[in-house]
Amino acid sequence: MKSSKVWLKILVLIFAMGFVFTTGCCKKKPVDTEPATAGKEGISEDELAAKRKAEQEAMLKKAAMQKFVNEDVYFDFDDASIRTDAKATLKDKADFLKANPGVSVTIEGHCDERGTEAYNLALGERRAQSIKTFLVNAGIDKSRLQTISYGEEKPVDPGKNEAAWAKNRRGHFRVD
Repeated sequence: MKSSKVWLKILVLIFAMGFVFTTGCCKKKPVDTEPATAGKEGISEDELAAKRKAEQEAMLKKAAMQKFVNEDVYFDFDDASIRTDAKATLKDKADFLKANPGVSVTIEGHCDERGTEAYNLALGERRAQSIKTFLVNAGIDKSRLQTISYGEEKPVDPGKNEAAWAKNRRGHFRVD
């Protein structure tokens, strides 16, 4: 008799929990995700088109800024020369800076862990300066470009192999 009461209580508890989970909270009012239409809230067709265009331009500018910041320039071991494959990237960065004259940039020079701390700081500075020189020669005002060397202090990849070291020998860009 006792076990049937226990089973009855368990069964009632299961049904109660099922009821709570299936009904849940009251449904939320759906959010209007449709863009504003002409005439709604007094917006004319021209105003709506201008608003949409401004939103698209802002999205494109944000995407361009992300690409600018996220695309590093890489260097060969113990070298501060701009590699051939980096020239196209730097040309794109110069074009971005020309199109955005209000943007100032800090160019960070980085190295892999091989070499002394002092040597890597100096090499990182030479790398940052070579990038700055490239951008100035491409028509960017040098007052918009700052440099800093982190040497081996901020590795992207902490690995102890050539693949990791190659990722760490870089010039990185930070928008100020």
